[in-house]
Amino acid sequence: MAINHEHQLTVLKDILSEHQLDRSGTVAECEQIERLAKSLMANNAVHSELKQTLSHIYTYSQNGKNSADLSSHINQHEQQLADWMDQLT
Repeated sequence: MAINHEHQLTVLKDILSEHQLDRSGTVAECEQIERLAKSLMANNAVHSELKQTLSHIYTYSQNGKNSADLSSHINQHEQQLADWMDQLT
C-alpha cells in the first residue's frame, strides 16, 4: 500500500529526528531518506519551496550512505538537521 506525501513527510521527519537526537544512523536509514526525498520531490502536491529542502536532504542521504564514518557525517550536519526539521514542520 502506497503512503501519501503527508505520511512520507512524517516518516522522513522521524528518521531525521533520530539522526539529530542520537547523532548516529545506519546506511539503511540513509537509503530510506534518499527514497523518501526523491519520491517527495517528484510529487506535484509538494510545494516548490519544500522541494529545495528535500534536494538538500537527498544529497545529505547520498553522502551519508557513502560515508566511511556516518556518525561524523551526521554530526557535521547538526545545524542543517535542525533547520530541516523546522522546514518540514
